[in-house]
Amino acid sequence: MAALAPPVAAIRVAVRRALTGLSSDGPVLVACSGGADSLALAAATVFVAPRLGRSAVLVTVDHGLQDGSTERAETVAAWGREVGFSSTTVVPVKVAGRPGGPEAAAREARYEALAEAARQQKAVAVLTGHTRDDQAETVLLALARGAGPRGLAGMPARRELDGVPLLRPLLEISRDQTRAACAVLGLSPWQDPHNADPSYARSRVRADLLPALVRALGPGVVDNLARTARMVAADNAALDELAETALAAARHPAGGLSVPELVGLVPAVRGRVLHFWARELGALPGALSHRHVAALDALVTDWDGQGPTDLPGGVRVLRRADRLSPVDPG
Repeated sequence: MAALAPPVAAIRVAVRRALTGLSSDGPVLVACSGGADSLALAAATVFVAPRLGRSAVLVTVDHGLQDGSTERAETVAAWGREVGFSSTTVVPVKVAGRPGGPEAAAREARYEALAEAARQQKAVAVLTGHTRDDQAETVLLALARGAGPRGLAGMPARRELDGVPLLRPLLEISRDQTRAACAVLGLSPWQDPHNADPSYARSRVRADLLPALVRALGPGVVDNLARTARMVAADNAALDELAETALAAARHPAGGLSVPELVGLVPAVRGRVLHFWARELGALPGALSHRHVAALDALVTDWDGQGPTDLPGGVRVLRRADRLSPVDPG
């Protein structure tokens, strides 16, 4: 028996680890665009899942942004049926008219479609093909945008997508490995022209910045950036736990938050407490920024009688003596 090619073996092991961590029964859903990363993920999942007693379903999202996108999506779905997925689905989405730039709009539409497909299929998890290289790019973009610890933590290996776990099994796998796995398996990945379009920030990072860093600092820079994300994510988790405890302790008997309790917190924890509380009040998570949290913090640490702080979503917060409280919109 011929030895299994190392890239194929590594990806199958990564998928097996991700699926073994699932507690409930049911199918797993693989998001597949037809690119090398998601194609290698899909091939590994359709091999591994049945051996763990699970079925696997494939979903490909048609963003409708390029000529021939529908035909390409149908080709991916047909491949999925050929290799043994229990079902395959093409989901068309509308990207135009959504807030934010084109990348953010396409991402939002894609995740909405995956969440809906997971509900329809009663899937216990959604798998995406983000790799270690994607993680390194995410960290660099977050650093350039001043995103802070949450941005530097990159993409989590697991998060909730409308109540369904979204798993990224390949965050320890390189893009070269997914390409090599596709070559070994005789798969022909689709080359997304958007990945080479310099009008997209991620494309510029991928084509220019990250290769320049590798040339200047050596090939280990990609793994080092991804490792940084893992370490920052662990620190974030610890600080979030402290902040949740501190938020409970800071709740004022008359409503809102107690200023003396907030003053006694270290800034890193207090900022998270204020962020969590702002979201509780209805501040829009996607628009809630460091600037808004800093304005809330000024009500605690630098208050001289200033008026309410405005948060995205129409939320206003006012300091009254020793407490912060939301302003009644009525």
